[in-house]
Order: sequence, then C-alpha cells, then structure tokens
Amino acid sequence: MVIEADPELCVGSGMCALTVPDLFDQSQDDGTVVVLRPVPADPELDDVRDAVRRCPSGALKLTD
Repeated sequence: MVIEADPELCVGSGMCALTVPDLFDQSQDDGTVVVLRPVPADPELDDVRDAVRRCPSGALKLTD
C-alpha cells in the first residue's frame, strides 16, 4: 500500500498530521500535506485509513 497526497486539493486542516504524525506533516509554507513516508508499515494501515477518511478535502488516497 502507498499513500498518495494531492497538495492542490489539500486545505491544510492538519487532520492527517494529527492522526498519524509519523507519516504526515504540514508544509511550513502553506500548511498543505507532506507525506513523510509513502509506504506505511502493516501495523500503521488502520491509522492511515482513518487519516484518509478524516481528510475533509479528499486529498489523501491509499493505493495498492
């Protein structure tokens, strides 16, 4: 599984960084999503799915 993020869709709410701070951060310039590690470990997948669901703009995806 791979995390994909579209900074053009991101509104900078920070839900991803709050949900999984080991995998997501926010840009210092505009607050948009920064993926720190695009391939999460298996134990992190449930948290990543939660972050994807919580994203208000739909900027995050988890793909095979």
